[in-house]
Amino acid sequence: MVQIINDYGSLLLRAMGQTLLLALCGLFFACILGLVFGLLSVVKNRACNIISTIFVDIIRGVPMIVLAFYVFFGIPYLLNTIIGIRGATLTALQAGTICLALNCGAYMAEIIRAGIQSVDKGQMEAARSLGLPYWKGMRKVVLPQAIRTMIPSIINQFIITLKDTSILSVIGFPELVNSARNVVSITFNAFAVWSIVAVMYLIVITILSRMAKLLERRLNRGRE
Repeated sequence: MVQIINDYGSLLLRAMGQTLLLALCGLFFACILGLVFGLLSVVKNRACNIISTIFVDIIRGVPMIVLAFYVFFGIPYLLNTIIGIRGATLTALQAGTICLALNCGAYMAEIIRAGIQSVDKGQMEAARSLGLPYWKGMRKVVLPQAIRTMIPSIINQFIITLKDTSILSVIGFPELVNSARNVVSITFNAFAVWSIVAVMYLIVITILSRMAKLLERRLNRGRE
């Protein structure tokens, strides 16, 4: 195991960096999608509610690996053969980011919806009584209060997204699991390589989990 760390430790660390990069990119766009569909789910408009529900139900109902194959192979096929954009392709990073953004975005939409609904309705009524339009009241009054509730859940969702990056090894993205498989094929020491990978994931996820708990305690203390 020590020899593997000496020979391939830098490779695995770079792969962990790629994993974190992919997770951060996915979470960034997932927050945008989640905010859009989360807001659509709470407005008093039936059509907007239906659009949000359809998005969430479809994405949450499709396995991550199927979504990865669909984005990586299906979207270029659609662009090339149906829309007529010749030579359109997606890199593994682009496809992985889209896949994670869609999957995580569906869950983020529910987190944001629950966070907004946790704020007392009187807050919006008070904002409207002061003459603020609905969206301005949402932006200046409701969302700042809802974010305090949502932050721990968002960090937990980031942890889930980080672990989901391992599925994207199927489309060839050089994240940690994909790189570990290459090391196993060279060293033929699956036990040592996967033990190292497990410890790397454990360290990163434990740090993030502790951060989430610490932040949650501070936010709860602030409400007291």
